[in-house]
Amino acid sequence: MIQPLAYIHPEAKIAQNVVVEPFAIIHKDVEIGEGTWIGSHAVINEGARIGRNCKIYPGAVISSTPQDLKFKDEYTRTFIGDGTTIREYATISRGTEEHWKTEIGSNCLVMAYAHVAHDCRIGNNCLIINNVQMAGHVHMGDWAIIGGSSSVHQWVKIGPHAMVSGGSLVRKDVPPFTKAAREPLSYTGINSIGLRRRGFDNDKINQIQEIYRYIYMRGLNNADALTQIELELPPSDERDEIVNFIRTSERGIMRGPSSGADRGE
Repeated sequence: MIQPLAYIHPEAKIAQNVVVEPFAIIHKDVEIGEGTWIGSHAVINEGARIGRNCKIYPGAVISSTPQDLKFKDEYTRTFIGDGTTIREYATISRGTEEHWKTEIGSNCLVMAYAHVAHDCRIGNNCLIINNVQMAGHVHMGDWAIIGGSSSVHQWVKIGPHAMVSGGSLVRKDVPPFTKAAREPLSYTGINSIGLRRRGFDNDKINQIQEIYRYIYMRGLNNADALTQIELELPPSDERDEIVNFIRTSERGIMRGPSSGADRGE
């Protein structure tokens, strides 16, 4: 159902069962999948590719021109996966020639007034809470959460299943399965509650916690910690994911806890 007071460019591709409320604006070169709802005063700009059963709330702006002085109006796009919700006045910029697209996965929730800048890559089932400000080229793994009013530096990577506390300044990479808080941002344990909710059993959680003891509790530099982990701990998908994340980090990972106590729980 498309309200007559909405503006839809004749070249936009709107699937069946899409609802477009009054005063929404949909520009050319936009594709919207079945069952998606576009609220009043939302603006969907050129290059947007929105999946099925999404909800775009009033005032949200999707696929806006990147806030990057190097951008020269290249043809770039924004992809939003199925079942994702974009709340009021959130803004999502399209890509630049660095990556050519901004990507948000399926079943994500981007809350009100959040900003996802150009070339960000957001995984599936992610939560970006109210007023998060995300600079360009940020990577966010599946099931990660960024707490409200946090600011994320450009090129930062946040691993899958990680949780960043509200009000954080995220200047360094946040490894998978961890919790991050304090200023400067520090390791505060593994995200055990979130992992249990997603089906990780106690043995798997204990294995992940033991890996991070090597990294944050033994006084080792990262290279030595990773070497010992590979030599002394049994292989697993989680072990390999953590090791690869830290080994390939370009910004470096967040610091350890201020005390020697293990705060894994």
